Amino acid sequence: MDIEDKKIAILLPCYNESLTIAKVVHDYREAFPSADIYVYDNNSTDGTDEIARQAGAIVRYEYQQGKGNVVRSMFKDIDADVYIMADGDDTNPPVPEMAQMILDGKCDMVIGDRLSSTYFTENKRPFHNTGNRLVRTLINHLFKVNVKDIMTGSRAFSYAFVKTYPVLSQGFEIETEMTIHAAAHHLSMEEVPVDYRDRPEGSESKLNTFSDGAKVLKTIARLFKEYKPTVFFDIFALIFLLIAISFGVPVFQAYFKTGLVERFPTLIFAGVMLIIAILLWITGVILQVIVKKDLQMFELIWIRTKREKTH
Repeated sequence: MDIEDKKIAILLPCYNESLTIAKVVHDYREAFPSADIYVYDNNSTDGTDEIARQAGAIVRYEYQQGKGNVVRSMFKDIDADVYIMADGDDTNPPVPEMAQMILDGKCDMVIGDRLSSTYFTENKRPFHNTGNRLVRTLINHLFKVNVKDIMTGSRAFSYAFVKTYPVLSQGFEIETEMTIHAAAHHLSMEEVPVDYRDRPEGSESKLNTFSDGAKVLKTIARLFKEYKPTVFFDIFALIFLLIAISFGVPVFQAYFKTGLVERFPTLIFAGVMLIIAILLWITGVILQVIVKKDLQMFELIWIRTKREKTH
């Protein structure tokens, strides 16, 4: 399918990227001549918006701080056949192949994989690469996928993905949420190796390794609970069951030997632990039924959205 005949939206969320935004806009204009390039300014104080406007971008504003809030506004406001999202820090060079894969119907989200070619230069800050590996391992194991670069901001989306994706995260954990959303709803994802450029001198990352890392891990735990409640609650049910057994078995052993229950508080404690374990297991079963119904509703909405776009 000819990319020139389709409406392409370049989405650039920005916060204080005055040093790089003009070059990013020019690079994407050169790679996608017919595209609409949107810069969503997120309370910048360094004139990012004016520089982007002078470079030829369509500038809009999101006043709620956080990348997730910016992405929510972008997805809500803009209609296009293909959406290309990149960071405004000039670390994500344009990759036209990503848009072509969406247009050809090969997938619903294309992930720009920085790590396959530039793993050791991805980030020089201590613990950052370790955190990325931890997040990647957790998501791949919990949601049965094989994504190499979870945290990349270089992505492409179909219309159906954008219009059916409920953005819940507010900050940099948005990339994690996107990946889990696609995995949990069985949406097709593909990865394309992309170059990764270091920020120019004077440009600083807005990421905080520990606070943002904690938010990402919290997001994974929340979404694991929401999409796989049976497994989530079964883990805790098993813990409480083991506690009940470890405290209750000695009491019953003594009872069968002597005919007496000498440790009533221990027996009561074990009974409470057993009841909690049963309640947790039942909670997981009930929530799994709700999740299944939600997935069925999503499928119907997805089909309708795809049909609306094709017609």
